[in-house]
Amino acid sequence: MKNQNLTHLSIRLQPEIHAKFKYVAAYEGRSMSKQILFLVNQCVRSFEREHGPIELPPEEERE
Repeated sequence: MKNQNLTHLSIRLQPEIHAKFKYVAAYEGRSMSKQILFLVNQCVRSFEREHGPIELPPEEERE
């Protein structure tokens, strides 16, 4: 069963970068999806440390 609280993101990679990223993810003990989530979360945390918390509009106004 899929989690209804998640959104989908699709990206296109050059084959060489895809293969190298797959290698890095495996080295870190993660799937490619988990590695992307790790990096995205790390990016947001870093941004918020530098600039303060990101205030989001109410969910019904997002898109």
